[in-house]
Amino acid sequence: WRLYDDPALDRLIERALAANTDLRVARANLLRAQAVVREARAGRLPSAGDLSGGVSYGDDNRGNPAMAGGGAQWSANGALTVDWEVDLFGRIGRAIEAARADAAAEQAVRDSVALTVAAETARSYVDACALAESVAVGRESVAIAEREYAMQQARLRAGAASGLDAERAATALANTRAALPTLEGRRRAALFELAALIGVTPSEVPAEAQQCVRAPAPLAAIPVGDGRALLARRPDVREAERRLAADTARIGVATAELYPRISLGGSGNFFRNDQVRGDDSFSFSLGPLISWSLPNLVTGRARIEQAEAGAQASLARFDGAVLTALKEVEQALSRYAAEGERNARLREAERHADAAYRLAERRYRAGSIAFLELLDTQRDLLGARATLADSTQQLGSLRIDLFKALGGGWRAGA
Repeated sequence: WRLYDDPALDRLIERALAANTDLRVARANLLRAQAVVREARAGRLPSAGDLSGGVSYGDDNRGNPAMAGGGAQWSANGALTVDWEVDLFGRIGRAIEAARADAAAEQAVRDSVALTVAAETARSYVDACALAESVAVGRESVAIAEREYAMQQARLRAGAASGLDAERAATALANTRAALPTLEGRRRAALFELAALIGVTPSEVPAEAQQCVRAPAPLAAIPVGDGRALLARRPDVREAERRLAADTARIGVATAELYPRISLGGSGNFFRNDQVRGDDSFSFSLGPLISWSLPNLVTGRARIEQAEAGAQASLARFDGAVLTALKEVEQALSRYAAEGERNARLREAERHADAAYRLAERRYRAGSIAFLELLDTQRDLLGARATLADSTQQLGSLRIDLFKALGGGWRAGA
């Protein structure tokens, strides 16, 4: 949206990004996925199995002649066991890979939501500005119709015009005025939509949006780029690719469950009382540990097949996302180019209609043409202006569609 170089639009989009509830949900989901990554990475670290300790007082040596004579005494004990899994078959590594891919997918979801929020905020702002421009054009048209109506009333009173001409002028004026309420209603609706997007009530529409009277246009060419850059930039494509990566990694996790887990374990113990002191108070052990929960091979194979099927589905979704992205860009480019050409032709038609109206007005005042011909040129001018204003509003909206299709974020994508 910074291609518009419009500080008011920049501020509105920043407010929308801060206030949008869907974006807050997406951020929270991303934080959760990142926490899952940290949990998966912790599997590479040694873990403390058991930690215990205590202090007691009493005579525990009665009935043990070798340690008799001590009487009641204080005793202290402690124990710690530590184990570290050797990721020989890649279970932990593939789990970390899947968690990272899930987190990247959630980040793409967040980017997609942010892109939609920014695009719809820009659309509401541009629509409000374009419709304000249409309202201004409508009021100019009303002024033209009022001038013609006043002239016909004066000519009617002077006996130089017929009542038919006066009624035709009144009809043209009424029709021109009738178009204004619709335009003003559409402008207010765009402003209310903008208010909702930035998280305020309809009565709190920002003044900078209400005061905008001309639709902004980009100051630079839209950086369409190539297909490869597009696919790397589109959030939905990135999400689909990361989901595919996560599901592929889960195949490795399911496969590793068929093999034993090898761990290096160690333990240390401490016990001290009046008879047990010094080096005799400590003991330790260290060695490898192999644990293998003999799996039900049918169940294990079924889980691998489930993971493989999930990866195939993710691959299909990824292929679909790529095709959809390319289709949407081509459609958006086609519509935008067609409307741009139409808008240029309408501007040319509006210039010719304006020139024809001014010429007809001078000839009518000179008595060279009838009022009906003047009314026709006036109708052509007002229609050309209204059509041009509507095309300008559509062109602005189609430009937003193109931004969305391209994925936005060209600076980040570079």
